[in-house]
Formats: sequence, structure tokens, C-alpha cells
Amino acid sequence: MIETSAAYQQIKLWLIDGTGLGKDALHIYAGLAVFLIVRGLWSWRRPGLAAWIATLLVACAAEWIDLQGEALRGRLTPDAAHWHDIWNSMFWPTILALIDGWRRRKASGEDAERRLEQP
Repeated sequence: MIETSAAYQQIKLWLIDGTGLGKDALHIYAGLAVFLIVRGLWSWRRPGLAAWIATLLVACAAEWIDLQGEALRGRLTPDAAHWHDIWNSMFWPTILALIDGWRRRKASGEDAERRLEQP
């Protein structure tokens, strides 16, 4: 577990140094990236929901790794900071998933109306 946490922290520091972005912005971009990748690759029903769940799982796993690393170093961050990271990761994927669901319901309703209108 020590190796996983250390490697994860190194990747985060490399991304922060390489992009010049802050940790909050990286959470936002990572959440969007996971959502869009899963949404694009998912070919079964309800791709927006599947992408949202995948993003939530990745965000929670990342925070769990952070917590494990903090515990090993003896420097635990307050829970509010971890929830803030999950919130940052999930905000835009949640909005996109809601829009996706709304668009799909609207489209399926229009298809049903067209079928009823045809003789």
C-alpha cells in the first residue's frame, strides 16, 4: 500500500508541476476525463449513468489512496477536504449525466409521438 500511495502522490505532483494547475482544477479535469472516456466507450444502455458511477468510483478510490497515504505519514487531513475533492471531481459529471438523461428521455418521447402520428 505504501508503494501505491507514493506512486499516486508522485503522479499528482508531476501533473501539478507539468500543467501548472492547482489540485482543485486537477480534480475537475480528472472527473471530466473519466466521465467522457467512459461515456464515449460505453455501448450499452444509459451511458451517462454508467460514466457517472465510474467517475464516482474513481474519485472515491483516489481519496481512499490519499487517506491511506496520510495515515501512513501520520498527517490526516480533515474529512471536509476529502469531500471537497470528491465534490470537485463529481460536479460537472453530475451536470452532464443529468443533461444526458434529460436528452434521452426527450428523444424517446419524440420517437413515441412520431410512431403514434404515422398511419
